[in-house]
Amino acid sequence: MIPFRVGHGFDVHALVMERDCIIGGVNIPHSHGLDGHSDADVLLHAICDALLGAAALGDIGKHFPPTDMQYKGIDSRTLLRHVIALLNDKGYLVGNIDATVICEAPRLGKHTGQMCANIAADCKIETSQVNVKATTTEKLGFTGRSEGIAAEAVCIIYSK
Repeated sequence: MIPFRVGHGFDVHALVMERDCIIGGVNIPHSHGLDGHSDADVLLHAICDALLGAAALGDIGKHFPPTDMQYKGIDSRTLLRHVIALLNDKGYLVGNIDATVICEAPRLGKHTGQMCANIAADCKIETSQVNVKATTTEKLGFTGRSEGIAAEAVCIIYSK
């Protein structure tokens, strides 16, 4: 077995009225929220895809299809904990996670600490193993026009 594996994940959700803006398990005060079948937590979805990819277990859509009503409105932290259980069943632990959220607004800097704490708790790792950054696209593209929010994540997993 390979001693460690690297995964990459990407997700994007549109910003819409009358939805909560949940990122990294934190409800961010904002005029718009993220649209999706679940709570649309773009950051946790990217992390789930990175972890699943590292373990060669497919992607978030395979495990939690948007056509399945049991996932309607589900808290993405529940999905992340399920992904961690899948990795543990395959004999993997998380080494680290590094993620970037891409948006013009809302400003996320004061929330990244709580995001890291949520992710670490759900992945059963230390907060020092998680890093969340936020950046803008200098008003370029759909994120620059505040039409949506994107996130990317990379991770390392290793054999128990």
